[in-house]
Amino acid sequence: MQAVSEISWGLWELLLKGVWITVQLTVFSAALAAVVAFVIGLARTHRMWIVRFLSGAYFEIFRGTSALILMFWIFFVLPIGFGWQLVPMWAAVLALGLSYGAYGSEVVRGALNAVAPAQREAGIALSFSPAQQLRKIILPQAWPEMVPPFNNLLIELLKGTALVSIMGVADIAFGASLVRNATGQSAPVYTIILVMYFVLAFILTRGMRIVERHAKAGIGKAPEKRSGLRSRLSPDQVGDIARSGAAPAGGAGQ
Repeated sequence: MQAVSEISWGLWELLLKGVWITVQLTVFSAALAAVVAFVIGLARTHRMWIVRFLSGAYFEIFRGTSALILMFWIFFVLPIGFGWQLVPMWAAVLALGLSYGAYGSEVVRGALNAVAPAQREAGIALSFSPAQQLRKIILPQAWPEMVPPFNNLLIELLKGTALVSIMGVADIAFGASLVRNATGQSAPVYTIILVMYFVLAFILTRGMRIVERHAKAGIGKAPEKRSGLRSRLSPDQVGDIARSGAAPAGGAGQ
């Protein structure tokens, strides 16, 4: 506690500003990753082989490259060929969005392929175009299956934003290094940012759980509310149990 008290308000301000930068990085990168995931994921299920080949090549390339090295490549190498340079934050957003979008495309592809073939046949029977089948039948059923793995990817993306501190972006990790240098204290500073990342991840997880419940409710799969044993039994069953003093079938014995 004494070490924590040595951190002045100015140093705390560095950490809090770092939280805001981390939130921005996460939101912008997640938005780009979501667009990439759906575009590449849908393309990987396309009927034309050339579309599947090109989208599959994108997936393999960005899945197999380091997000940090890609970040450096966008920031240092890209300007050599095009003559213009992104600021470090937007280079980081582009690198993270493209990389995690590749992982997300596999989630989209798997969820789309998991929809029962009979559902597609029903769309054909209704004379739906492929676009109508996708929009009205396939995506509404696949979307609830995408949310849990998307939640995991979002948390991984949040933690991956710490890479940007190497490029001088003032996120949580960068602010922590400045505070550690100013105070000479490593344990309290890095314990604080561990807690900060945990709180951010917890908030994101709770938000995605809400999204998941709404997605499942949209197709009639909302989880049932938990209830006690008495509320699940009929009045006659409750009376029989009370008279016999025995547990219900399948319950614990006396």
